[in-house]
Amino acid sequence: MDTETLLIHAGRQTAIAANAVSPPLVRTSTTVFASYDAYKQAQGGLVFDGPRYGRSGTSTTFELQRAMAQIAHTETCIATSSGLAAITAVLAAHAGPGRHLLVGAGVYGPTRVFCDNVLIPSGTDVEYFAHDTDIAPLLRESTSLVFVETPASLTMEMWDVPAISAAAHDRGVPVACDATWGTPVFFDAHALGIDISIHAATKFINGHSDLLLGLITGTLDALAGVRAYCDRSGTHAAPDTCWLTLRGLRTLAVRMEHHQRSALTVAQWLTSQPGVQRVLFPALDTDPGYKLWQTQFSGAAGPFTVELAPCSEAAFTGFIDSLSLFGLGTSWGGFESLVMPAVPHHLRALAAPTDAPRLVRFHIGLESPHDLCDDLATALTCLTSAHDTAGTP
Repeated sequence: MDTETLLIHAGRQTAIAANAVSPPLVRTSTTVFASYDAYKQAQGGLVFDGPRYGRSGTSTTFELQRAMAQIAHTETCIATSSGLAAITAVLAAHAGPGRHLLVGAGVYGPTRVFCDNVLIPSGTDVEYFAHDTDIAPLLRESTSLVFVETPASLTMEMWDVPAISAAAHDRGVPVACDATWGTPVFFDAHALGIDISIHAATKFINGHSDLLLGLITGTLDALAGVRAYCDRSGTHAAPDTCWLTLRGLRTLAVRMEHHQRSALTVAQWLTSQPGVQRVLFPALDTDPGYKLWQTQFSGAAGPFTVELAPCSEAAFTGFIDSLSLFGLGTSWGGFESLVMPAVPHHLRALAAPTDAPRLVRFHIGLESPHDLCDDLATALTCLTSAHDTAGTP
């Protein structure tokens, strides 16, 4: 079935017993079994597809996990308490003294913070590589995982996923990818060679900006160590969150198409506006990553980053504060439009130089793109008027 159909019909097995169109929300800490044999089967190993204790999920959890595995065209899925919990579970399961991790330099800020502040001090050798790097010479006997995020969270650089996967697999090294930006609707991670695909379902997959959830997909073998880590650390998701995500999953394809149309409209409009130096969005044919995006993605709903002309802190503050339809927040993927300074975590405490371009990231929500462009036009006058008044930024 096409993805659009799977989104509607997957993850509804338990709905039949409830005579309902949606599966019931099951909250319980304790799972009970009909027989001792059933109990032994559930407790006997890490490969299972049903509840065995509330911490690892109820029937609601497994409905979502089965649905996501189907949509991602793979065997299994693990739901975690947040997108970051999914990322750290994958990294931690492959880390340890004497192990070497290759991590893309453009990954989500908290991912790098976890590597620097937790994994490296505990003995894992973490090496960062740029988006255009041939990783083959970097792979070692001790390399246990290659981890990328495509495109990069703030700078929007594209990664050659098939080439990275091929090089890693030649050495028997698994590849994990933060695939939140594309979702399974626009990015078939496993078909491109990714062994472990990670999604912050907090964002597009849920789409309602009212929960935190992570989803990890892959084969049973690829996720065996990650599942064991999640069981040991208790990072599984709560059933209420899984039920709400199933709700959001049903409209994912429709919402992604709307987000994509609006994002392209606003991004293309911004390319011709005064005060805008560049729009970093792989779906634009002017972007350096456009050709890679064409070969790896079937669409793009954003977010994207805009490089504004150098300006004073006061002018930049005026630009941000003048936006009325864009909330100032660090997330994306929900129904509402958002803006945030695109500054890496390790630089956020520093004052921005007035002679350098300002980077801002936009998420384009479900509002009218024409209204969003009008809102941006008003805010951009703060930059241009400040420049005209002062003569220099």
